[in-house]
Amino acid sequence: MQTDEVELDSPPVFDIGQKVRSRKLIRNDGTFPGKDIGATLAKKGDVGYVVSIGTFLQTSYIYAVHFMSTGYIVGCRKKELELPEEI
Repeated sequence: MQTDEVELDSPPVFDIGQKVRSRKLIRNDGTFPGKDIGATLAKKGDVGYVVSIGTFLQTSYIYAVHFMSTGYIVGCRKKELELPEEI
């Protein structure tokens, strides 16, 4: 995403209830309570479901994803997620 691009000008890429997969290792950046900074929240390839959609700095969508392998609900950006092949 370019610095002047506003993702909110378009509808969300993923929908609530949609199955998604993590494109990379997701670690706690300090915003996930109860876990140390740097702790793994989701591994590359982990599957989850979008449970809500919020925004960040009025420019980006944040997808709250419930990852099945850990039980964690993690806020993810579009670039961190993809659709699983079986869809």
